[in-house]
Amino acid sequence: MFRLMGTIYKDTHMVKSTVICDETDTSRTKKVFHCLDAICYEFDLEKPLWLDVNIKDFQKHAKARFNQDNFIEVLDFDFLEIQVIEEG
Repeated sequence: MFRLMGTIYKDTHMVKSTVICDETDTSRTKKVFHCLDAICYEFDLEKPLWLDVNIKDFQKHAKARFNQDNFIEVLDFDFLEIQVIEEG
């Protein structure tokens, strides 16, 4: 099972959090994008743009933060953080 947690932070406080599971037999990359799409849908956000720094952080730590630079719309929070919490 693959689980990805998405959390929205504002002023160092957690505002929203969710965990999305993916049990398909696809690649890890497809699972990440599928879960991120589901998180954005649940939080009513557009999909963030992946910048080089996000890709490097995710590859190294299985975690990425998306701030205003990653979105076209104006955000009412500081950042969205995604983190892989289970791979198996």
